[in-house]
Amino acid sequence: GAQTFSRCLASLPAWPGHVWALGRVAFTDEKPSAGLTEEQKEFQKVAFDFAAKEMAPHMAEWDEKEIFPVETLRKAAQLGFGGIYVKPDVGGSGLSRLDTSIIFEALSTGCTSTTAYISIHNMCAWMIDTFGSEEQRHKFCPSLCSMEKLASYCLTEPGSGSDAASLLTSARRKGDAYVLNGSKAFISGGGDTDVYVVMCRTGGPGPKGISCLVLEKGTPGLSFGKKERKVGWNSQPTRAVIFEDCAVPVANRLGAEGQGFGIAMKGLNGGRINIASCSLGAAHASVLLAQEHLTVRKQFGEPLASNQYLQFRLAEMATRLVAARLMVRNAAQALQEGREDAVALCSMAKLFATDECFAICNQALQMHGGYGYLKDYAVQQFLRDIRVHQILEGTNEVMRMIVARSLLQE
Repeated sequence: GAQTFSRCLASLPAWPGHVWALGRVAFTDEKPSAGLTEEQKEFQKVAFDFAAKEMAPHMAEWDEKEIFPVETLRKAAQLGFGGIYVKPDVGGSGLSRLDTSIIFEALSTGCTSTTAYISIHNMCAWMIDTFGSEEQRHKFCPSLCSMEKLASYCLTEPGSGSDAASLLTSARRKGDAYVLNGSKAFISGGGDTDVYVVMCRTGGPGPKGISCLVLEKGTPGLSFGKKERKVGWNSQPTRAVIFEDCAVPVANRLGAEGQGFGIAMKGLNGGRINIASCSLGAAHASVLLAQEHLTVRKQFGEPLASNQYLQFRLAEMATRLVAARLMVRNAAQALQEGREDAVALCSMAKLFATDECFAICNQALQMHGGYGYLKDYAVQQFLRDIRVHQILEGTNEVMRMIVARSLLQE
């Protein structure tokens, strides 16, 4: 964990403080490190520096040309970002959920879309590491942690989004294999990735009939839909994943039959923290972009920064960002400790952070005026890239349902 990151840190070029670039503008800021341990500050600095050097300069191009930056992902994996909370014996970094949140927030300042894919990949690797047998862990996790192989999470279907327990993809046992039929929708990395963690129905209706299979690219009967055209998240491909009489070895099942839905939900608890952390990074970057713009842009003979209304809005943005960050980090700690309220806190954090951070990015764009709507300015990309965070990993409407259920069951 910490020793690996220390070595990685030493290999990076020196940056004065936390200096990072977006487009033509550089910023220095240390506030996100408040309250962190020295080790966590090291992890954070490695991630900020990687975001500045390897991601931010390419963010606009990856978006415009819809490039999936596999080589950059593998460079991130060399720093331990391919299996951040996977156990070290299979190549993971063995860090905590809080450490992971700090890293994803920092990486997201360089490219939110790319970081969001890294977060999904990490969730898949963790699911195999946590629920897989020793044989499965050692078969799949090392190449996932190095990002030699990339992973996709396959839960959503064309007819089952928020109502995930109604999924229809079927897996019929035939000897030492399952024959898989059905399709998955909105799969991040679909078609370009190597390992698919698939929730499928091996039993009757409802959540207890769902199992989890690990499917490898190249399996006969596995195919993909067209690449979706999206508002944001353009540095990662999204496709339907289609199964037509796919034979998957029983040895590739995670856990027992009927445990798949529980595995999927436990993965999503961490996924919600991860995606909320990506929103924090986008909002953090947008606050700094707004701060810079207000300082350099003049109207009515004065910098915009002298306008009290805009000063107050900037203060509100910073306040909401800090509140969201504290909520996310608190939920990450609860999840790490296995507390009873962890599920509700993860849902609260995802709901609050993704809503608030989108509002922050939107306000930052407004502060840029017409310039904010131009693709020459990074703020519009942060806005586009985090809009979907209010939808995926469980919509924010479902987050409200989970929180309400936890309150009314007490």
